[in-house]
Amino acid sequence: MEDVKKRIEELTKILNQANYEYYNLDNPSITDQEYDKYLRELINLEEKYPDYADPNSPTKRVGGEAIDKFNKVRHAIPMISLSNVFNEEEIRDFDKRIRNAGFKPEYVCELKIDGLSVSLHYEHGKLKFAATRGDGVVGEDITHNVKTIKTVPLDLGKDIDIEVRGEIYMNKATLEKLNREREAKGEVKLQNVRNAAAGSIRQLDPKVAAKRHLDTWIYHLPNPLDYGITTHFEALNYMKELGFKVNPASKLVGDINGILAYIREYTEKRNTLPYEIDGIVIKVNDIRMQQELGSTVKYPRWATAYKFPAEEVLTKLIDIKFTVGRTGQVTPNAVLEPVLVMGSTIRRATLHNEDYCRSLDLRIGDVVSIKKAGDVIPEVVEAKPERRVGTERPFEMISTCPICGSSLVKKGNVDYFCVNDNCPKKNIESLIHFASRNAMNIDGLGDEIIEDFYNEGFIRSIPDFYHLKDHREDIIELEGYGNKKVSNLLLAIEESKNNSVERLIFGLGISGIGSKNAKLLASTYKDIHSLSNATYEELIEIKDIGDVLARNIVNFFANPSNIELINTLEDLGVNMKYLGAEVKENENFTDKKFVITGTISFMSRDEIKSLIESYGGKCIDSVSKRVDVVIVGDAPGSKYTKAIELGIVIWNENKFKEIVDSL
Repeated sequence: MEDVKKRIEELTKILNQANYEYYNLDNPSITDQEYDKYLRELINLEEKYPDYADPNSPTKRVGGEAIDKFNKVRHAIPMISLSNVFNEEEIRDFDKRIRNAGFKPEYVCELKIDGLSVSLHYEHGKLKFAATRGDGVVGEDITHNVKTIKTVPLDLGKDIDIEVRGEIYMNKATLEKLNREREAKGEVKLQNVRNAAAGSIRQLDPKVAAKRHLDTWIYHLPNPLDYGITTHFEALNYMKELGFKVNPASKLVGDINGILAYIREYTEKRNTLPYEIDGIVIKVNDIRMQQELGSTVKYPRWATAYKFPAEEVLTKLIDIKFTVGRTGQVTPNAVLEPVLVMGSTIRRATLHNEDYCRSLDLRIGDVVSIKKAGDVIPEVVEAKPERRVGTERPFEMISTCPICGSSLVKKGNVDYFCVNDNCPKKNIESLIHFASRNAMNIDGLGDEIIEDFYNEGFIRSIPDFYHLKDHREDIIELEGYGNKKVSNLLLAIEESKNNSVERLIFGLGISGIGSKNAKLLASTYKDIHSLSNATYEELIEIKDIGDVLARNIVNFFANPSNIELINTLEDLGVNMKYLGAEVKENENFTDKKFVITGTISFMSRDEIKSLIESYGGKCIDSVSKRVDVVIVGDAPGSKYTKAIELGIVIWNENKFKEIVDSL
């Protein structure tokens, strides 16, 4: 019997080593035929002598007995998730916060695997249990399924107690093969690799998980100092030495420029990888620095995840609702089954206008594809007619205002308007716009509060903002409005009187005039009364004020009620003059459009923008033929490449400094 026990131990060791070499190192030392021979021998011996079978035997890779339910597991060290960043500016802000705290960090960049988080616990080198993240504090015991994953070591061959964390995932090719098999059987296809991995790992029968050929990358050691490890990069190498599969793409970088270069590299390589990634994880390398930075309630301050721009996702169009804007324009909006796009849950999306809905042949009940336009505003891209089941309802444009019931009027070719000046929703939206951040910036007056005050009769017109103090006692009696909150709100309203006049111009809601054009008009005419007397011929001469905007401005000030409103606000103490810096002229900047990419060592991005605007230039975000100059610093992004392709003038840091020094 001793010989049997010894042979079982020997075969177990051979097969565990073979699994590690094949799945983790891609360098097998025995053939498939030899592996199969040893595995069959071990299975036969364990069946005859079950008392000698190792609980972590490699035979368990094919799945053991099914379980009745998932038991709960409490994490000794919480598995908190990471905050997300979506662009270069937010990555720089992350780095700036750490440096402002007095640190000079190195970073480790890692691929963000699209899968399911897992915690693996070993006692005396043997796998004791595996658990999901769950809510970060309590997860579920998934040991029976994790044992089927051949890249998870069942025995580390070392007497050590350790917990490691990583990601369970499914390769793209595995999902494709699995879906071909399911389609042939008439089964529903699995939607994506993440859902496939998560669904596989949550099977009660481990034989199902075993057939799914799941894989792992291990990327986190929760308590590295206990093992004498002082950096995250050392921890990755240590876990690799123990036999875990650690992603070779992980890289130690010295600064923010290294992070951005890594992101550019894997943005390009993303589609060539055999597995899905949805971003890049950025971690401070020094463990003691991590500890000093600490965590918020939800996220560590020493790490974040850059998420790639959203790809289109599918969801269901539940309904189409119509909203009324401050100009009276009526817009159809999609009500969607909640879906995650670029880190946020989307429930609604704009449908723009009637023509847009008809061009897409939208029907309520359709499966639709959505994305974030410019990675910000949710937008419906197309319907999926092949997914229709016959119960969908075609889009119908309404003919009356959904708020006041007035007949809608079509202006131009596509847009419908409620022309009732007393439409409550139209008035509320105008008031919300007046108080908004880019307009009068009245802190504490959010959308819901303005709607509450409108319904209470406190604010029905713009001048009523400045009479709100007369309702102080009435407001304090409302639920949620204490004395301090009301005092702060009234102070913010009073302070808004001192704004430079461009905020008022924007807040008045002149059709087509945004915050930038409002500043342009204010700096040109110096006060609102001069602007009100401007002629169409004068306005059309101003760069960026075309025919339509010039007519809108003239028509706005030709309305006696608008002049009366301005005079009333002036009597209430609202400033009517431009308080900004005078715009100087310079041939390098005046009337030119600029894009900034990369890091300029001697000026921050905000300082560069202020300088350009002070000389009558304009900074925009994207490179196109309309751009005059691209300012290129260290570690520029794809904007630099596009500028070269379009033949746009490029100023490197030396050229830009030379121009700045000459001012």
